[in-house]
Amino acid sequence: MIAIMAGVEIPENELEFVASRSGGPGGQNVNKVSSRVTLRFDLERTSALTAEQQQQVRGKLSSRISKEGVLQISSQRTRSQDLNREDVVARFIELLRVALHEEKARVKTKATRSSREERLKEKRIRTSVKQSRTKGSKAWDD
Repeated sequence: MIAIMAGVEIPENELEFVASRSGGPGGQNVNKVSSRVTLRFDLERTSALTAEQQQQVRGKLSSRISKEGVLQISSQRTRSQDLNREDVVARFIELLRVALHEEKARVKTKATRSSREERLKEKRIRTSVKQSRTKGSKAWDD
């Protein structure tokens, strides 16, 4: 079981790992070893998430989910398949944590009387300063 957050655990048998050859520089190692690891998680068939949680994950991670409802995450950071597997699982956990995190509802507040009065006072001061700079002002006529 992979613990995502309190009350949410994903069974390891619901995760599918696919190894493939990594791209980029690396010499002969890249050509011989399948070190890139891709994690596939089927959101449609999982029993670990409720329908509401699945919808939440779909909404926040839509760019990473295929039309079939499969979440895919790849890692090719290291030359080791085992390290890439650990990395992809850590990224999967973090992505699900972020996707399942519920934002607090914003509580509307009202400006206090003193803050409104202070704002209007500052506006009056600013208005008088700007008016004193105009040509028709008495401050310039002195």
